[in-house]
Amino acid sequence: MKPLPNDIVLRPRFQIELTKAKEEALEAMEKAINNEYLVKRIDDHVFIKFPKKTIHFWSPQLHLEINDSGEEHCKVYGLFGPNPTLWTFFMFLHFGVATFFTILGIWAYSSASLGKPYGLQVGAMIFMVIIWFTLYAFGRAGRRKGKPQMRELFQFMREVFKLN
Repeated sequence: MKPLPNDIVLRPRFQIELTKAKEEALEAMEKAINNEYLVKRIDDHVFIKFPKKTIHFWSPQLHLEINDSGEEHCKVYGLFGPNPTLWTFFMFLHFGVATFFTILGIWAYSSASLGKPYGLQVGAMIFMVIIWFTLYAFGRAGRRKGKPQMRELFQFMREVFKLN
């Protein structure tokens, strides 16, 4: 098993080889019900989240996919990620900023080609770049705030699979 790096990357991934059958691992996750985590299974996928009372805006979740890799072995593919709603919102903001940046660039080029003033458009493009950096800073701050909970989810998974 590869341990988590010290610096948690955006949506970090890992793989673990278990010495138990796939169904046994899936059942262990299903039976690991407690008040600290919400465990939901859909086919070969397991989602581990924090309950509503303990989540904050940047709370992560852990998605596990458990696949057969032999008769008494299985492979666990893990992916940490933010709340899907938050992730979609951030991607929407990035797409919107990129779209406005492109539109402003086309408008500035057209104005320059026609000999009209284009300072407003270039200024707005610079503002879009500042917004991009601000979104990046918010993302980094959120990742830092979610890192302790990410480690908790990873430790919970290790306890369920008896990897300690």
